[in-house]
Amino acid sequence: MKLIDFHTHVFSEKIAERTIAMLSERSGAIPYTNGTAEGLLEAMKRADATLAVALPVLTKPSQFEGVNRFAADLNQRLAEGTPSILSFGGIHPACEELTNKMEQLKDMGFLGVKIHPDYQGAYVDCDGYVEILTAARELDMIVVTHGGVDDGFPDQPVRCTPERLRRLIALAPHSKLVVAHYGGNRQALEVMEQLAGEDVYFDTSYSVHGMDPDLFRAILRKHGADRVLFASDCPWREIAEEAEIIRSFGLSREEEEKIFYRNAEALLGMEI
Repeated sequence: MKLIDFHTHVFSEKIAERTIAMLSERSGAIPYTNGTAEGLLEAMKRADATLAVALPVLTKPSQFEGVNRFAADLNQRLAEGTPSILSFGGIHPACEELTNKMEQLKDMGFLGVKIHPDYQGAYVDCDGYVEILTAARELDMIVVTHGGVDDGFPDQPVRCTPERLRRLIALAPHSKLVVAHYGGNRQALEVMEQLAGEDVYFDTSYSVHGMDPDLFRAILRKHGADRVLFASDCPWREIAEEAEIIRSFGLSREEEEKIFYRNAEALLGMEI
């Protein structure tokens, strides 16, 4: 069975070591790779994954050009590889001329963008994210957002709760919105009550360790297997291990195929 990982992270070799060390210390997470493209490719090979989506995060608007130039270079460098990495672009809600910047990312060939309310210091239902979602809908681009608690910010308010996501969806509905961490890291019950069944995707990144299989299946059945994407959050989880956990949940063959690759292929508009 094919395997597509819809949520990974790659850093340039110049900053990977110190970035991984800083994030590991802040969150208490142990990395499974060195954070580089080569490290991700090695993890993909261990899992027999054919494609990984890399999600860059802008922590300030001034990073727009540099981060997206690196992401575009990564796409060009690895376009012919198997397994391969497909990078999305990054955008910050405080960027000037947000719609224009989304158009720039579209012109650069990015299929989607990543946003992260905690790292960007804004609530997910703020005006900036509404404009990003509205532009993404018009441009037919995917948007992936962090969801739930971020372990790197234990003392800060949760900026992307299921409740706030419902508000964002009402303000800027977009069927190509992907909510990471199965709708909300460490907020599975709230996801079940408030978000499951909405017209968005969930990815499974960093969420299945320790999750009650019955709760995973309940959310899956309420939300729909057509709207769930396998993801690891590599380097913070091991791709192969995440896939094995999901395989242990007793899903049907059809549900596994949809989660592991069919939904991703449909959303990306490509057959891997």
